[in-house]
Amino acid sequence: MATLGFIGSGNIGTKLARLAIAAGIDVVLSNSRGPGTLARTVAELGERARAATPDEAARAGDWAVVSIPLAAYRKLPAAALAGKVVLDTINYYPFRDGNVEELDSGKTTTSELVQQHLAGAKLVKAFNNIGDGHIPALARPTGAADRTALPIAGDDPEAKASAAALIDRLGFDTVDAGPLAESWRFEPETAAYAVPYFADPDGLRAAMAKMAEEIRTGGRLQTRPPADPGAPLSADRLRALLAETPRVLAADRVMR
Repeated sequence: MATLGFIGSGNIGTKLARLAIAAGIDVVLSNSRGPGTLARTVAELGERARAATPDEAARAGDWAVVSIPLAAYRKLPAAALAGKVVLDTINYYPFRDGNVEELDSGKTTTSELVQQHLAGAKLVKAFNNIGDGHIPALARPTGAADRTALPIAGDDPEAKASAAALIDRLGFDTVDAGPLAESWRFEPETAAYAVPYFADPDGLRAAMAKMAEEIRTGGRLQTRPPADPGAPLSADRLRALLAETPRVLAADRVMR
């Protein structure tokens, strides 16, 4: 029986766990606060789900999903994840994570930084460019005419193939964006990030402008992306977006 381990069980992790269970995959959830804090989530997910420590979740999974703030990436259990295919959903937000010179300068990408820490793992960047609400809304069976594509990037071809097969089971097509060094093509505020999956992209842009103002003024971040049913994004359109996007460094973002 296949098992998917989660390190970080927030909005993205929980929604991916639901898709995994629907696909017949067992899930092991973990977070930084301990298994007891996940009791309600596990009860809602049912008998295919259980809670554990991050180390236990990493060891239990045939694959692992890491979905935590970048600021905490050094806490990922490198030894337990050695040899695993790890789906990395992490994004860099300086207003949340603090400034990282290597990322601010474009010297490296977020996933390359995480891969350095997880030296024995096989990292595949995935699920970082789509809003958590669109994960269940846009998942479709294999072969569906309105299937949505997600980008992936990684340095190990076999790991990318394994990740693509898993993502297919979860309800999405994939487009290979290249190695981790090219994963910037779907980092925040690039052409392939978030907006193409919105039925109302102008509503998202307006919300982002308000959020940026809240960040600049040092107030509490109260604005959230608007509720949106989602818009399917084809593999061909995603490839075009990945090819045409310029690199957007943190200093050039609306939200920074």
